[in-house]
Amino acid sequence: MAIFGTKTKKTTKKAVSTRAAREVVDASGRLEGMLTAPWLSEKALIGSDKGVYVFAVPPRATKTDIKAAVEKIYKVVPRRVNIVNLPGKRKNLRAKRGFGTRAVRTKAYVYLNKGETITFA
Repeated sequence: MAIFGTKTKKTTKKAVSTRAAREVVDASGRLEGMLTAPWLSEKALIGSDKGVYVFAVPPRATKTDIKAAVEKIYKVVPRRVNIVNLPGKRKNLRAKRGFGTRAVRTKAYVYLNKGETITFA
């Protein structure tokens, strides 16, 4: 009876190429609509001088999807991608109707290497 046996199964993980994974994501149509719009605020415009660009993205977007979408649309390879979830704000409705809630939003910070830029048309 080997209840507490010493033999363990060894499993090997198969390495998946990131390029192949991006092509699979792109083939399924997941990249369509991944970058909703550039985020145009004073802070975002100051960051663009330093190589940091901000985009509005859907809540289901992942860092890998955003990186692949930037590569496909703007032909630059991002160094890093950060995602920020913004909460919906409570706003007063006029004429004594109580309170309402603004929509929950998500934005992505895309960091580029030195010398690379994105131009918005």
